[in-house]
Amino acid sequence: MKPARQRRAVRRGAAGAQGEGMQRRPLRGIRVLDLTNVLAGPYCSYQLMLFGAEVVKVEVPGSGDLARNLGPDSELNRAGLGASFLAQNAGKKSVELNLKDAAQRALFEDLVRGADVLLENYRAGVLNRLGFGWDRLRELNGRLVYCAISGFGQSGPMSQAPAYDQIIQGLSGMMSVTGTEDTAPLRVGFPVSDTVGGLMAAVSIASALVGRERSGEGSFLDLSMLEASISAMGWVVSNYVISGTPPEPMGRENATAAPSGTFFASDGPLNIAANRQEQFVTLCGLVGRPELMTDPRFADREDRKRHRAELNEELNRALGLRSAQEWETMLSAAGVPAARILTVPQALQSEQLAHRGFFTDIGFPGDPARTLRTSGNGVLVDGEPLRPGTAPPRLGEHNDEVADLVRRWRPATGIPSPTRPIPDQVSHGPIERD
Repeated sequence: MKPARQRRAVRRGAAGAQGEGMQRRPLRGIRVLDLTNVLAGPYCSYQLMLFGAEVVKVEVPGSGDLARNLGPDSELNRAGLGASFLAQNAGKKSVELNLKDAAQRALFEDLVRGADVLLENYRAGVLNRLGFGWDRLRELNGRLVYCAISGFGQSGPMSQAPAYDQIIQGLSGMMSVTGTEDTAPLRVGFPVSDTVGGLMAAVSIASALVGRERSGEGSFLDLSMLEASISAMGWVVSNYVISGTPPEPMGRENATAAPSGTFFASDGPLNIAANRQEQFVTLCGLVGRPELMTDPRFADREDRKRHRAELNEELNRALGLRSAQEWETMLSAAGVPAARILTVPQALQSEQLAHRGFFTDIGFPGDPARTLRTSGNGVLVDGEPLRPGTAPPRLGEHNDEVADLVRRWRPATGIPSPTRPIPDQVSHGPIERD
């Protein structure tokens, strides 16, 4: 049985999904053609959808997004509804178009004419070789924002190299600073480069749409996941380029301060980040070790960093007298950042997430009686969380709506009413993917 607060959050989620059309969203009315695959691109378009954009996935006939076959449940994978796909594609439509087929290319061109955004993450140059490079797209729609996500960008000596998240993590230097001196290099435990690339793409698209309102012109956004990942590494990179000191893996420790890292209570680990002098003083008092405040080894930040191991040993001895939950409550109340280290299941059961309505329960694709739990993005708009309104689409679920989409999008550009119906038999043709 779920706690009462969590049950209320689930009910709010269901109500929000049903009534999402009433919520004022910043990107309402924006039309996105999403040609992306797996994670970085779908994660980007999921964010745009949550903020109100209408997202139409253009998928390869017969196979679709590779993520449809990815996830721990083999039955869902066989059905083209892999968990990896379900996680990032709620609220979108799916149409199958083969861009090597003349009739379907013409339909795609009609959609481009009415779109605000075209998003793809093919290998660099693939869309251009299909006849839809930036010059052609701009001819079709001068107001189009075209975002191409790739591993290394559209130019440069690595532009044609295949790239997945782990490849980018390794080339960015990220893995070299993850783990300890004995265990590094380690892959970060989730596809962080894909996620960062998708977030940067969403920020870029939103910025370009604002710029278009001033200039009246679209733009071409060439996003490199490698560069976005290095940018997101922040101090790890800037400390080296400014000071010349190569970063090293520090495991559970924070290189910028001490005591700041993972410590051990009587029943397990917790993080403490006493990064400021007053926090260190408070910590020493609360753990019953006031003499540490005046110990010359720990007098200031730099002293504590030099003697990190000795300080951690002293603190762990004191912290072992109480549970991690007790220390979290006591230290947080006193202004010292501290919290238990949770498993993913524990984290997802957080009362904080329930309070803010982070999850939404919606009907499962093809089986509304079954429930699918979807994630938000952590943003409240006017006090309300952003929620998907429909289940992730089955492959080609909206094929019959293509002509209606073109008609509905047409007023934005004044293109003639379509006379080309979508072909009865969708011809299959491969598109290069990373």
